Amino acid sequence: MAAHPPAEAQRPLVRVVAGALFDDGGRVLIAERPAGKHMAGRWEFPGGKVGAGEGDERALRRELAEELGVEVLAARQLLTLTHEYDDRIVELSMWIVERYRGEPRSLDGQRLKWVSVRQLPDEDILEADRPFIEALQLLR
Repeated sequence: MAAHPPAEAQRPLVRVVAGALFDDGGRVLIAERPAGKHMAGRWEFPGGKVGAGEGDERALRRELAEELGVEVLAARQLLTLTHEYDDRIVELSMWIVERYRGEPRSLDGQRLKWVSVRQLPDEDILEADRPFIEALQLLR
C-alpha cells in the first residue's frame, strides 16, 4: 500500500505574472490587495493569475488591461521565482513594462500608489514579491 502525503502538503501551484510600471519620475506602481482576496491589505506589483494555456506575456497584457486599464506596448521578463505560502505555492514571473498606453487606474477595487524604488522595502509588500524589490533596485 502506497503512502500518501498529508492533505496539508498538497498545496495548489498558482502561476502568476506581475508588472513593474514606472511613471515619468521613475516611481513604480504598487497595488493593495482588495478586501475578500487572499492576503487582503498587503501590497504587490500589479498582475494576476496565468490562465490555462496562456503564455506569461499574454497574461501580463490581459491582467494589466483588466486591473489598470492600460495597454502594454513593450515588456521584458526580469525574473521568475517560486514562493511557498502555507496554503499555496506561487510561481511568479516579474516583468518590466517598458512602454504602456493609458493612465493606470483602479478597475479591481484596489488602492494604487506610486513609490520610489528605494522606498519599496518600507512598504508591506507580499513575501513572494520581495525579491523583485532588490532586482529593481539593481536596475535603477
